[in-house]
Amino acid sequence: MPFDAICISAVREELAEKIIGKKIDKIRQPERDMLIISLRGGQGGSNLLISAGVGDARVHLTDTRFENPPKPPMFCMLLRKHLLGAKVVDIVQPQSERVIIITLLAADSFGVYSEKKLTVELIGHSANIILTGSDGIIIDCLRRVGSVLTDKRCVLPGLFYKPPIPQEGKTDFLCLTNELWRRIYDDSNAAGSVDKWLLSVFSGLSPLICRELSWRVFAQTDFQFSKISDNGESLKNDLFRLLDKARARDFEPFLIIGTDGVPLDFSFIPIKQYESGGFTLRKETSFSKMLDIYYTQTALIRHANQRNSATRKLIKNARDKITRKLVLQNEQLNKTSDREYLRECGDIIKANLHLMTRGQSLLEADDFYADPGVIRKIKLDPTKTPQQNAAKYYKDYAKAKNSIIHLTEQIQIGERERVYLESVLEALAMAESESDLQEIRDELMKTGYIKVRKQLKGKQHKTAHMRFVSSGGFTIYAGKNNIQNEGLTFKTASRTDIWLHTQKIHGSHVVIVCNGALPDETTLYEAAMIAVYYSAARSSGKTAVDYTLIKNVKKQPGGRPGMVYYTDYKTIIAEPDEEVVNRIRS
Repeated sequence: MPFDAICISAVREELAEKIIGKKIDKIRQPERDMLIISLRGGQGGSNLLISAGVGDARVHLTDTRFENPPKPPMFCMLLRKHLLGAKVVDIVQPQSERVIIITLLAADSFGVYSEKKLTVELIGHSANIILTGSDGIIIDCLRRVGSVLTDKRCVLPGLFYKPPIPQEGKTDFLCLTNELWRRIYDDSNAAGSVDKWLLSVFSGLSPLICRELSWRVFAQTDFQFSKISDNGESLKNDLFRLLDKARARDFEPFLIIGTDGVPLDFSFIPIKQYESGGFTLRKETSFSKMLDIYYTQTALIRHANQRNSATRKLIKNARDKITRKLVLQNEQLNKTSDREYLRECGDIIKANLHLMTRGQSLLEADDFYADPGVIRKIKLDPTKTPQQNAAKYYKDYAKAKNSIIHLTEQIQIGERERVYLESVLEALAMAESESDLQEIRDELMKTGYIKVRKQLKGKQHKTAHMRFVSSGGFTIYAGKNNIQNEGLTFKTASRTDIWLHTQKIHGSHVVIVCNGALPDETTLYEAAMIAVYYSAARSSGKTAVDYTLIKNVKKQPGGRPGMVYYTDYKTIIAEPDEEVVNRIRS
């Protein structure tokens, strides 16, 4: 659903309650089209996300963490110069426009306060973020548009800011009256569907809402306008019910969740058109929470998957290759199970040499390894002497015996490598930023799965461990990948700290920093919950988690990074809870 004018109105009203009166503490620009403005004051701090991206332009509060670029962009630096310390005094939306204007009271370098406006235009491909002074002159903007030599609307520093040109030929939905409706309906000669007609006639309505109106009235999202039989009265009644809700600001944030659990759409009213398709309608606690889930968190997952797709494919191919090799090696190992039969054949041939002749292809003799009277038939090579046939069976026996030792060793190595690659895949799934992904790539270069490029030799990417503070006040750390797990367990943690890991399942190493104290049961359970949440068992419900002192954890001899064994442990059953994990993460 586009971020339409009515939904923007609901978000603006919510933001007005939460950010007016707060001061700007930090300004970051993690992506080209996105700003994160940290605010402080009132009931505490909050982060305001402003995006002017094509297809995801929006404004809302966010709890999502973003990775900042090494060097802030120029637009970010300019905003810091003009707006750091500024107080939010108002936030407005021109009627039925997809525009939000944040008015700020900011001090210059001499301490003189003046009014500045941060205008966010949320209009498709023309989305923009514009900073103007008290005189309405543009100080700068995210996207510079046009040229002073054209007659079109220009958005350039030094020019007077002009609002976006309103859509021509459309009626403002919020200004609709009975007389206006009757005139519009009677003058229409639409040949298409009702939803398309609504979209072409009224401004401020999104395609989703137009389809929903058609569904509620005619039980079809694509009902043809020409088939309306009651002179439009039923459509008018439902349209005016929506208008009354909009004027009364009776908004509710709803997410439409697909069968795979991924948000498909959102709205400010309950959407009924998807009920028959198995989709779920979920009401959120706020519009900011709704938008954060729909846009931000979903986008982070999508972008992470795009960034690590090549690495993931490489590791999956390597894992599958090892798996196929293990199958062949196990088959070969099973074939060696008849090695004693080979030795016995050699013994029987040797015992019957005096009865055998050269050129014989089969020996039938008493099997003294079986019950009395049992005859064993042994195939012979007619080109070999009886002595040579016996030697051949002894040789095959020795070969099979040696193969057991070699294959067993190779299978153990292969299994460890397969487990390691599974842990890398799990780390890729948990990666939250480009730095996390690069740290995994560095690990794969060290282990030989990615070729080391000359310009990257010696370059190390280090990101911080995930940090949590339990309800009991204890600090808890968790690694994001094998390198971090190993560093946390063997370099960062103290010998008397408590170490946790999901039982026989790939996942993060989790450490409770004890500092000589004994953690309470709540802290221990929360740490176990973290271990499950950041593991392959995240969606598996209740999971066993082992815990022990750091001094009982040892690195596997010759093992890959993060591979350990441990002793003297206890087990706790924990269930992942995303809300709790996010709440205690700091």
